Amino acid sequence: MATFILEIGTEELPARFLLELQSELGVRFLDSLQSMGYRPTEVSDYSTPRRLVVCIKGLDMIQPHCEEVVIGPPINIAFDKDGNPTKAAEGFAKNLGITIGSLSQISTDRGEYISGLKVKGGIPTKEVLARLCPEIITALPLPKRMRWGNNPFTFIRPIRWIMALLDSDIVPFELAGIHSNRNTVGLRNNNVPFIEVPSSTDYYMLLKEVGNVILDPNSRKDSILQLGNKEAQLIGGVVNWNERLLNEVIGLVEHPYPLLGTINSVFLNLPREVLLTSIETHQKSFGILDSQGNLLPYFLTVLNMTPPDLALVKQGWERVLQARLEDARFFWNEDINSSFDEWQEKLTHLIFLDPLGSIAQKEHRVSLLCEWIAKYIPTSNAEEARKAGSLSKVDLVSKMVEEFPELQGVMGGIYARHKGESESIATAIAEQYLPSGPDTDVPVTDLGAILSIADKIDTLVGCFGCGIIPTGTADPYGLRRCALGIIRILIEKEYPINLHQLYTRAQDNFVNVSWKLAPEDVLQKLHEFIIARLKNYFLALGYDTLVVEAIVSTQTSQLWSIKDRLDSFILLSQHEDFSQLVQTIKRVINIIKKQDKETEIVLTGHWNPSLFKDTAEKVLAEKLMIAVNKFNQESQTASLPVFMMLLKLQPAINTFFDQVMIMSNDIEVRRNRLNLLKALLLYIESLADFSVLQI
Repeated sequence: MATFILEIGTEELPARFLLELQSELGVRFLDSLQSMGYRPTEVSDYSTPRRLVVCIKGLDMIQPHCEEVVIGPPINIAFDKDGNPTKAAEGFAKNLGITIGSLSQISTDRGEYISGLKVKGGIPTKEVLARLCPEIITALPLPKRMRWGNNPFTFIRPIRWIMALLDSDIVPFELAGIHSNRNTVGLRNNNVPFIEVPSSTDYYMLLKEVGNVILDPNSRKDSILQLGNKEAQLIGGVVNWNERLLNEVIGLVEHPYPLLGTINSVFLNLPREVLLTSIETHQKSFGILDSQGNLLPYFLTVLNMTPPDLALVKQGWERVLQARLEDARFFWNEDINSSFDEWQEKLTHLIFLDPLGSIAQKEHRVSLLCEWIAKYIPTSNAEEARKAGSLSKVDLVSKMVEEFPELQGVMGGIYARHKGESESIATAIAEQYLPSGPDTDVPVTDLGAILSIADKIDTLVGCFGCGIIPTGTADPYGLRRCALGIIRILIEKEYPINLHQLYTRAQDNFVNVSWKLAPEDVLQKLHEFIIARLKNYFLALGYDTLVVEAIVSTQTSQLWSIKDRLDSFILLSQHEDFSQLVQTIKRVINIIKKQDKETEIVLTGHWNPSLFKDTAEKVLAEKLMIAVNKFNQESQTASLPVFMMLLKLQPAINTFFDQVMIMSNDIEVRRNRLNLLKALLLYIESLADFSVLQI
């Protein structure tokens, strides 16, 4: 059995895409080879800033033989009425390389067709890989593509070398003007320009020992953690390992070498967030903490090599960071000597979106929304919410946020606290941009959650009104993130806020705006957009697609209850009588649907008890009233008892169908019975859309 290694050597790849690219490379090779009959024993994928690698073990040297049933044209097209093959049958057999006599007849859902066996395999694996490699590399899904030189080929970064070995043989192919060979490249600035690899089994050893490259990202991570912790322990501290930054740094180095640098203690007077942003975001380094979690005057950076002059490199890193911190200290001093009134005036000249006015106008709209939302949350104070909204954007014109945009909101909270605002208002301002992604936490405080909802819905309504609606992958204003943020807050905090009322209230706050879309179209498109995000949210949590569709389709304005209803519906679906219940409900749906289409009878769901003739219809009406009353009493607090009422209704529905002639000759009796079923259907549809279920 043979081992195949492919190494795609490039200029420095973006660190944030590395793990996804290496995984995609491995998956595509595995899927392709398995479809060709191969059964490799192991597929491994790796990446460094300058290479993507896949290693496949346990390959046969010759592609295994396998047979595939191929369906051809329908039998009546393949043969004429006398049973003679037509050109369609002859062409099909020729394409498969078999005779007419080898064709078979096969039954499908679409009718009778001819079929034939296509035999694949017997090709040397080296030839298979030579064809497969350029196909897979070219088809890799890349977040960005670029061209270089005069070659039309595109890739995420210029390809500089390709190594492809099947045991000791080169797998020959050409891509982007580069021919595959047996050479790899070590660490940049390494004294050895190219490393010749005799066999795929020698690759790892040569790359590590001669090239000084640690290929496996997990091994680089372990090395960084081990050596970094050791450096921090020397000065009695611990490294503040930021997981997101750590994963990025792993993709920036091929041979990690942690370096401990010092910070002038005078900068420790700056806010912790400012220090960490300077260290982590701008220098890709890590802070050092004492046992109480306070920042120490040190930082840890990770180099891509062991430097020849460690002291000089350390001095350079410290000098760059000190310049950053000097700027931050200057901005801090400038900001704390400025007033909020000065900043509010500057906000009037800062445009949010041209048709929607200034940031000051947005801030005012947000404050009005905060006051309105707070009335639906018993633990919040409407006046305090309005105040938080009215100060939510002041930090956007601060010197610190101009230099460190990622600190917007955070600095607003710090400045609000520094200038005497309450802790709750300061915290709310700091939390207003949460959640910043699908995996980040929602605001902890109710006031922060209120401000976050208000800010996001104002942005959504304003952008949709201007015709700025995300299409495809384009979403320059982060509207998908805004929608998901609102969804998560309402669900996770269980706030009883009606979505439609929220949209309308936000829209009413815009004054003298020339909308590109009609106001009613804005609300409809926005609601569809948010519901699409809502469905994706629950699918990502692992809920079944049809269950999500059944529940979300019936109640889209009260998000706080949907998760409970989903869980209750799942428990209902596990009952032994659920399948029969669905069939019964679908019968009701079909009867009402047929009446709506084929008759002129308008069904309202209102029935007249005096027109009941049979006991079965009286019993069904009584049971339905009990169920509706229970729904009105408990649907806002507990969904399970309401859903379980359907099981109690089922016998009455079945008896009604068995004993009552719905289509009575008496038109009034018929209409009354149909209205009873209509009322039943309206009740059921308030719980779930059973028509989407496939049982």
